Amino acid sequence: MSENSQQPPKASRSALAYGTSFLILIQVVSRLLTFASNQLVLRHLSPEILGVATHLELYYITVLYFSRECVRAAIQREPISNNSANVDKHNTDKTVAAEKADSKHAQDDGTSSQTVVNMSYIAIALGLPLSGLLAFFYQSWATKEVLSTPYFQESLRIVSLSCMVELTTEPFFAVVQQRMLYKERAIVETTAAFARSIATCAISIWAARGGWYAGVLPFAMGYIAYAVALICGYSWQMAATSTKHNYSFWLKPIRSRFSRTLLWLGANLYLQLIVKHFLTQGDSMILATFSALEDQGIYSFASNYGGLVARMVFQPIEESSRNLWSKQLNTADKDKNEHRAQIEGARSHFTAILRAYSILAVLALGIGPDVVPIGLKTVMGSRWISEKVHRLLSAYCCYIPFLAFNGITEAFVSAAVSPADMRRQAAWMTVFTFCFGVASFLLLTVRISARSVWYLQTLSTCYLRQNGSELKVTDFSPNLQTLSVLALTASRKLFDYRPLGDGLYGILATVGFAAMYGLVM
Repeated sequence: MSENSQQPPKASRSALAYGTSFLILIQVVSRLLTFASNQLVLRHLSPEILGVATHLELYYITVLYFSRECVRAAIQREPISNNSANVDKHNTDKTVAAEKADSKHAQDDGTSSQTVVNMSYIAIALGLPLSGLLAFFYQSWATKEVLSTPYFQESLRIVSLSCMVELTTEPFFAVVQQRMLYKERAIVETTAAFARSIATCAISIWAARGGWYAGVLPFAMGYIAYAVALICGYSWQMAATSTKHNYSFWLKPIRSRFSRTLLWLGANLYLQLIVKHFLTQGDSMILATFSALEDQGIYSFASNYGGLVARMVFQPIEESSRNLWSKQLNTADKDKNEHRAQIEGARSHFTAILRAYSILAVLALGIGPDVVPIGLKTVMGSRWISEKVHRLLSAYCCYIPFLAFNGITEAFVSAAVSPADMRRQAAWMTVFTFCFGVASFLLLTVRISARSVWYLQTLSTCYLRQNGSELKVTDFSPNLQTLSVLALTASRKLFDYRPLGDGLYGILATVGFAAMYGLVM
C-alpha cells in the first residue's frame, strides 16, 4: 500500500477501505469481548459498584484524553516523504546519483517519522502530572459512599499506573498512524482487549467463588492488563520498522527535537479539546456530581450498550477518514490541479459517508425503540431489567444518528481547517458547552445538532468553497419517500410508546415490523 500522501482518488478509496476494515475489526472484537466479560461481571455486581467503576473510567479517559489527543491530532498532519514509497530497493543497476537520491529519500522518510515520535513524548510528559493531579482532586471531591467502596484506593492507584503505562505506547502509535499500519494495530489492540477481558472476568469470578467482595478491583486490573498488553504487543510488532526506515522510538534530535509547526497546531487543538471533553463527558460529570450511585450505574449501563454501534462502526470510520483527509489536504508541496483533485476526492468520500449515515439514521429512528426492549430482555439478567433502562436505551436509538453526523463532520473539520479556524471552533464549542449546561438529557440532541450544523457550515464556507468545491444538503439527505415512512413510524410512537407485545408474539411482531419497514424504505 502506498504511503504517498498525494494519492489518486482510487488509491485514497483503497486506503480508506483498508484502514476502516481493520479499525472496525478492532472495535468489533474489543466490544464483543467487553460485552462477554460484562455479561459475567455484571451478574455479580450491583448498580452502585458499576457507578463507582464509571468514576474510574471517567478518570482514566480524562487523563489519557488531555495527555495525548492534541498530540495525536497534530501529528496526523505530518506526511510521509512523498518519494519514500517510490524507492526501488531491489534495483541492482543504480547509478551513483540514483543511490544518493535514494539515500536522501530514506533520510527524509526517517526524519518525518522521527518528528512524530519526538512529538509523541509530549503526551508522556503531560500524563505524569495530570494523573497525579486528577487523582488528588478526585479523592478530595469523592463522596463517603465512593471512598468506602472496597478496594477503591487501590483501584485508583492501579488505574493511574495503567494510564502512564499506556502513554508509553504513544511513540509506537504515532508511527502506526503515520504509516497506516492498521493490520499491526489490529493485532496489538485486539490482543490487549482480550487480556483486559480475561483479567476482569478472572478477578471477578475468583472473588465470587472465594466469598470475598472485590468491589471495583476487577475493573482496575482490566485496565492494567490492557496497558501491559499494549506495550508488549507494540514493542514486538514494531521492533524492526525503526531500523528499516532509519528512525528511533527514543527521543532523537533532528533539525530540532520538536516540530514548531506541529507544536503550534497542537497548542491550538488543546484549547478546543478541553471544551470538547466537557461536551463529550459532561453527562458523566453531571451525574457523578449530582446523582446517586445506583442512577449512575444504570446510566452507564444504558450508555455503554446504547453506544455499541457508535463505537464499533462510526468511531473507526471517523478515525480512518480523519487520518486519510489529514494527509490529502495538508501536503507541503501542493500542485494546484492535483490539490483540487484531492479536495474533490475528500468531498466525495465525505458525502458518501453522510449518505450512508442518513439511511442508517432512518432505520435507527424507525425500528430501534421497538427492538431494544426485546434485545435487552434476551441478553441481561433480571437485575438490569427496568422501565428506566428501557427508556434510556430507546432514547439512545434517537441520539446515535446525531452522534454519527457530528463525529464525521468534526473529523473533516479537524483535518482540513487552519489553526485560526480551530480557535474559532473552540469559541463556538464554548457556546455549545453553555447550551449543554442549561439543557437536560432529553435535550441532548439539540446540542449535538447545533455542533453538526456548525461543522457543515464551516466546511462549506471556510474550506470547500474557498478551494472551488461545494457541499449541499441534497448530496446526502434521504429522499422524500424515506422521510415520509419515518414520519409515519414516529407518529405511532407518539400515541403508543409501549413495545409491540410480550414473549414470542412480541419478538415475531417486532421482527416483522422491522422487515416491513426496511422493505418500504
